[in-house]
Amino acid sequence: MFHQEIYTGVGQLLKLRDDVGRYRLLDLGCGNARYLSPCLKQSPPILYEGIDLSEAALAEARGYLAGLPDPVVTLTRGDLLEAVEATDKTWDVIFTGFAVHHLMSADKARFFQAAGRCLAEKGWLILVDVVREENQSRENYLMDYLMDYLNYMRDNWNKIPPDQLEEACTHVHDHDYPEYFSTLKEMAAAGGLKASRIVSRYGQHYTLLFARSSLPQI
Repeated sequence: MFHQEIYTGVGQLLKLRDDVGRYRLLDLGCGNARYLSPCLKQSPPILYEGIDLSEAALAEARGYLAGLPDPVVTLTRGDLLEAVEATDKTWDVIFTGFAVHHLMSADKARFFQAAGRCLAEKGWLILVDVVREENQSRENYLMDYLMDYLNYMRDNWNKIPPDQLEEACTHVHDHDYPEYFSTLKEMAAAGGLKASRIVSRYGQHYTLLFARSSLPQI
């Protein structure tokens, strides 16, 4: 899934902020934070909060995030949409990796509304996710991309017990609802995030940056 390439780019993006050491980051669907943690160690926040439904992933995240230079780290079990809608903090960066495409369209719209509400004036929403080609139906997405990816999982994820692998494949097949980039832009703009940019693309895997008005030169 091009994690190394994608998160190298995320790390470079965070270095462009003029508040490194002072910014507050909300990580939605943080998992074990394995790939984001090196980025944070290069450009440390003053406050990091990770949200995930998996207690096992959060336990691993504590290890990966250990050694950050004196941020306040909070790891909370919870649903990403409920968390961003409920937060009473203002965030300089909201990050989410390979999570929002699991939401249905109406919930994605809610996500962008909530993100726009709680982002600082110069805040960023960094969205790493799967994006459909313009005019590509979900059915065609399933046939053109997802079936190949499921076959790749079955052929190469050979350290995972077969029953767990099939459970993962079923989850991917049944819960992937990627949008068009144009649709994500419209949802973001409706939430007050009128500036958007494709930072990187590796196949169907995009890094997208949203802000209220201005974006950094990359």
